[in-house]
Amino acid sequence: MPTRFDSVIFDLDGTLWDASASITQAFQAAARSVDYIDHNVTQEQVQAVTGQPYTVVYERLFPTLPADKLEAYRALCARQELAAAADHGGTPYPDLEPTLAYLKEDGYRLFIVSNCQLGYVETFFKHTQLGHYFEGHQCFGTRLLPKSENIREVVAQYGLQAPVYVGDTPGDLAASEAAGVPFIFATYGFGQLTPAEAPTRIDQPADMRQLL
Repeated sequence: MPTRFDSVIFDLDGTLWDASASITQAFQAAARSVDYIDHNVTQEQVQAVTGQPYTVVYERLFPTLPADKLEAYRALCARQELAAAADHGGTPYPDLEPTLAYLKEDGYRLFIVSNCQLGYVETFFKHTQLGHYFEGHQCFGTRLLPKSENIREVVAQYGLQAPVYVGDTPGDLAASEAAGVPFIFATYGFGQLTPAEAPTRIDQPADMRQLL
């Protein structure tokens, strides 16, 4: 890793906040409104697929649902999820805002790249009032591109010379490596990686102060 980065690109769910309770409620509300979902999605199931591309989430949770019903349910859930995130939001991880303020004051440019649907990052900004710390963001829902491509796009668009990506899942690590960007593993999130797989780690957002 470089001794000095110029920017930090964050994943969202499992890295900046935990909105799995709200998202689970959205899935359950959508299920109650149709007659072809025969089980409730649990919060543990939502956490297990967090970080996957938005379209893949539904294929993992409802593998036997016919394609037409899967698409209809996905659209229904999308509306419910955005409403739940905007109304109830998630829980920012401890000391998130002081950490973002510290990084910003120390000269780091801050960004978000997430596998979420279009509009979800904005609900994070609305609920937490932390949008002013971030210079830009990109998500899967914009053009259905893999996270690695969205990381590359942010790097190119903003002329970043020494970025680092912070995420909480094996998928985040893979996207970082594919984009050629160093990776910091947020151990407090939803995924698991061994120290050998991800040697640079934080156990809470505040650890970024000592690491960078």
